[in-house]
Amino acid sequence: MLYPELFKQLEAVRWDMDKDIPWKDFDPSALSDEQAQTIKMNAITEWAALPATEMFLRDNRDDSDFSAFMSIWFFEEQKHSLVLIEYLRRFRPDLVPTEAELHAVRFDFDPAPALETLMLHFCGEIRLNHWYRRAAQWHNEPVIKHIYTTLSQDEARHSGAYLRYMRRAIERFGDDARAAFAKVGVLMASARRTAQALHPTNLHVNKTLFPNDTVQSRMPEPGWLEHWLDGQIQFDVTWETKVVERILHNLGLLFGQRFDTVQALNRYRKQITPATA
Repeated sequence: MLYPELFKQLEAVRWDMDKDIPWKDFDPSALSDEQAQTIKMNAITEWAALPATEMFLRDNRDDSDFSAFMSIWFFEEQKHSLVLIEYLRRFRPDLVPTEAELHAVRFDFDPAPALETLMLHFCGEIRLNHWYRRAAQWHNEPVIKHIYTTLSQDEARHSGAYLRYMRRAIERFGDDARAAFAKVGVLMASARRTAQALHPTNLHVNKTLFPNDTVQSRMPEPGWLEHWLDGQIQFDVTWETKVVERILHNLGLLFGQRFDTVQALNRYRKQITPATA
């Protein structure tokens, strides 16, 4: 089982909201209304770990090891939402999300193949790590800069944990797992070809609720994510390339291959898919 070891590793580096966040360093002159609004939107987005966890537990009922790991992931992701809410409570109480705004992003996700969902969230953690690193650079206020840096480090550790479960899946399911991971990898590494940000919170997950079936569509400002990425933190092609490189690098290690481009990964996907049909 991976859960006991992952618990020890993540417990050893877990940060304390009271002791490890430098609240006393807050500089009110360095926080704009525009920036404070984005913190609210990120706090609500992180709250969506709740329905994601419900999905993971439902779709992985035959995997108690991974389901137990969800206790760590869920705790830390909800803590991300909580620390952003606490920041607003202390310094911009007028922007604290209401319970109704938080509850709006809790809805049922349709059942989906567990391996593809695992890969989707692995890529999502890599992408969020880079988004938060860029957000830390965009902000001027020292406390929120520290918070975003802290959250980015958590997301990197989460991607590492997911990668270990992906490696275990290949040991168990062989080419079926490789095909699932390669399929989603091609999608998630092709963000430059899409009009929207490729992250789990921006994908359609409930046919009966379409088109109001993405986390972002249920936000107080449904279009905020693209504006945050393109117009505010300026997550440009250089940063997107970093995300793609991390996805390709990790899949290369996982498959024992080398993927310099998405096209190379797609060729591998086509080679491996007939074997699993």
